[in-house]
Amino acid sequence: MRFIDEVKLEVRAGNGGSGCVSFRREKYIPKGGPDGGDGGRGGHVLFVASTRKNTLQELYLRKRLIAKNGQPGMGSDCHGKNAEDIIVEVPIGTLVKDEEGNILADLSFDGERYVLARGGEGGLGNARFATSTNRAPRYAQPGEEGEQAIRRLELKLMADVGLVGLPNAGKSTLLSRISNARPKIADYPFTTLKPKLGQVFMQDGDGFVVADIPGLIEGAHEGKGLGDRFLRHIERTAVLLHLVDASEADGKAIVDQIHEVEGELEGYGESVSGKPRLLVLNKMDALLEDEQEEARKTVEQMQLPCLSISAVSGEGVSDLLYQVYERVLRQREARKADAVERAGA
Repeated sequence: MRFIDEVKLEVRAGNGGSGCVSFRREKYIPKGGPDGGDGGRGGHVLFVASTRKNTLQELYLRKRLIAKNGQPGMGSDCHGKNAEDIIVEVPIGTLVKDEEGNILADLSFDGERYVLARGGEGGLGNARFATSTNRAPRYAQPGEEGEQAIRRLELKLMADVGLVGLPNAGKSTLLSRISNARPKIADYPFTTLKPKLGQVFMQDGDGFVVADIPGLIEGAHEGKGLGDRFLRHIERTAVLLHLVDASEADGKAIVDQIHEVEGELEGYGESVSGKPRLLVLNKMDALLEDEQEEARKTVEQMQLPCLSISAVSGEGVSDLLYQVYERVLRQREARKADAVERAGA
């Protein structure tokens, strides 16, 4: 299935039903008076964030969401039936924007709701307008029109850790080793054509979510290769793991690999480049001992926090996970404190 993370959608709520003009006419009951009922409310269009969804594929195919109108009122003070709401589940991390790109909603936790278009209220029937001086009103209200709009949806995956690196750095292999994800793994560029999520479980029963972002190439932040459309998925992460192919299998030196990816992160913007990250020298099992030491010295000279692993053999992976987990926990505490501060403001 194609990974869809951007959708332009037409939403249209239902109109309210018209109120009814009616008079009670029953045998032996003179001057029965007005008994026209109110119209029903038009259907709303709303989203619910759900862990059961991970793509906007359904909405990409539908293109528009149109709710039904409310039923008109009837005699005998009968209220018109309210129209059913259109409720659509979307992935956690879905942004709802207007046509100008302004953010209207950020659905960031399971069960969070947002009404895209409100249905019109039903009109009042003539029974509502009866007074001591106007006992037989012959008018009722029309129903209100439902809201209509064009909305742009953008998906940003909710993950604690983002894996970045050049094609064939070993991100998919690492994700399959540390989590329950089973991404496609092969020895050619761009085996990851869409972001993959994996859940990592720690010994204390807790864990974190890792997102494998498709391999970056020079100019990715400008849309080249698989483009900057995937970089947005690491904007919400707490930590970035920058994987580097220490074996230099593609003929690109370690320093050049690091500079290329770092340049793309900086080119995308502060929302990504400002994130804490850990450099990971991968494929160390393919090097001799003196070559491994030389690779570590190269990174040390760049004064970057770094760990060395082999995603294939598992060497160094356990230590990596614990260091990442500590950083994730610190970030979570910081977010909680920030949320409490905002709530008290």
